Amino acid sequence: MRVVILFGTEMGTAESAADSIAEELRGAHEVSVHDMAEFDVEDLDVRDFHVVVCSTYGDGDLPTGAEPFADALDRRAPELGGLRFAVFGLGDTVYGDTFNRGGEIIAEKLIARGAVQLGEHARHDASTEIHVRDMARRWAAALDIPALLSA
Repeated sequence: MRVVILFGTEMGTAESAADSIAEELRGAHEVSVHDMAEFDVEDLDVRDFHVVVCSTYGDGDLPTGAEPFADALDRRAPELGGLRFAVFGLGDTVYGDTFNRGGEIIAEKLIARGAVQLGEHARHDASTEIHVRDMARRWAAALDIPALLSA
């Protein structure tokens, strides 16, 4: 099973989390990591399992690095029936209702195209003392991809 990790970041924290997730999943899976800013939505493959790692910027907005990917999903409207994905979001609870909105926005866009979200939607909170890389590794270790795909 190939795992494609897509990250959208403003300051690099989501990229760091994506690298940690990749480190945890390598060995059991073939893993590739891509910046959403440079990933073509036409390359989304329903045979792969996708992990979206996305931060939230400003008042619940997508980070600059995720905007091209999100725009392409809207503009090209690819049919993504059969695509399965999980989400690791990053945010800060000081922003209240918009906490972790970036990951939710990408998930909503993928679901609108027919994709299915699996597993726990992780939501890292920058206001806690939990380091994002540690949480990302723990979340990835608990991500039983074969079990998710057979459910």
